[in-house]
Amino acid sequence: MADDLFSQLGADERHKAAPLASRLRPRQLEEIVGQDHLIGQDGLLTAMARAHSLRSSIFYGPPGTGKTTVAEILARSQGWAYVALSAVATGIQDIRKVADQARDRWGMESRGTVLFLDEIHRFSKSQQDVLLPYIEDGTFVLLGATTENPWVSLNNALLSRCLLVEFRSLTPAEVVVILQRAWARRHEWWHEGIADNGVFEAIARRVHGDARLALTILERATLLADSLGVAHLTVPLLDRVWQDFAHYYDAQGDYHYDLASAFIKSIRGSDPDAALYWMGRMLQGGEDPRFIARRLLVHAAEDIGLADPRALLVAHAATFALETVGMPEARIPLAEAVLYLATAPKSHSVVAALAQLDDALKRWPDAPVPEELRDRHFNPRIQKPYRYPHDAPGHFLPDRHVPPEMGTLELYDPSDQGEEQGIAERLAWWRAQRAQEDQAGGADEHKS
Repeated sequence: MADDLFSQLGADERHKAAPLASRLRPRQLEEIVGQDHLIGQDGLLTAMARAHSLRSSIFYGPPGTGKTTVAEILARSQGWAYVALSAVATGIQDIRKVADQARDRWGMESRGTVLFLDEIHRFSKSQQDVLLPYIEDGTFVLLGATTENPWVSLNNALLSRCLLVEFRSLTPAEVVVILQRAWARRHEWWHEGIADNGVFEAIARRVHGDARLALTILERATLLADSLGVAHLTVPLLDRVWQDFAHYYDAQGDYHYDLASAFIKSIRGSDPDAALYWMGRMLQGGEDPRFIARRLLVHAAEDIGLADPRALLVAHAATFALETVGMPEARIPLAEAVLYLATAPKSHSVVAALAQLDDALKRWPDAPVPEELRDRHFNPRIQKPYRYPHDAPGHFLPDRHVPPEMGTLELYDPSDQGEEQGIAERLAWWRAQRAQEDQAGGADEHKS
């Protein structure tokens, strides 16, 4: 009896110490704001709850949109045990321990287990693979949550065994509703006070659809009001609170794309100081460093290309370093790659060549392979000989490698920047030789 009493007191105190978003977490699907496509009358999750037919799923979408809350509600509606873990602090042994307990629960209680695995994208491929047999044989139902694109961050074997459930960013109006509900219950977590018109709207505009952050800011505002000896929330007071969130970063919202755009354009614009600053802003705001590494790989080819082909190698090396040593040490090679790319000579000739390629594919979607270029191993009847360039002076022959009806195909236009200047000179000479050969061939044909 005494143990139960102390246990309950401890739980109550822990609940009081929890963040406001946790204390006010909805208990029923009907209390959820937003996500009508999932929890509306005909929503997928509503149907699961009604039928008591929970399936392993991946909940993906921006932070603060209800993924954790919905997982708890669904587990409770099924009457199953609920185990919540974070992939950041969970290993393979933890998963196996949950599986063992889940098997015992089936045998002793005839009751299933829901494993909620937050930030599941943090699991490596081998860790994701450990989940597969337990999902497949029904040991537990997995509800994984991620703010990343699951098609990129999760392996296909896991995706094929789970439903993909998209949570959408909340609108400012929906965030205001959540704040108003919390304010109506303020006697549970604060005391009586007043809030000026526009305070909730101001919070909603700044949090980019993140209800958890909105409630955190509201709670922080009441704490600041207490420290000032007032019970009145105003927009100026809110502005003071917001200073603590100056580096808030929404990895899925407009802010994410704005900072990423500034980062990329700074590299393209050969501004290493700005590029390094925007990289720092993204990392400080919680951006996945793998996203930054992927952008470096793309823009090494897109904005530098053959003007300095080593740029792609440097970007790849930074990506390898990130996967090998992890953060925060990988911040150094990432910064090195950013500075290298920003200070390298620039050329977008690769992208321009691809645009020309797309046009060529539309004009000649099924051009035949010239006879002399075909594989002779499977077609020994080919009569027209293939001329081997390495037997010629300078290892070059002015032969064409496309059908005659395609004429002079020139997709690649090298720039005069960096090492591409040398490529431009060689390519111009080669093309001139082919043009002369074409003219000579045409003259011979005309004589004949």
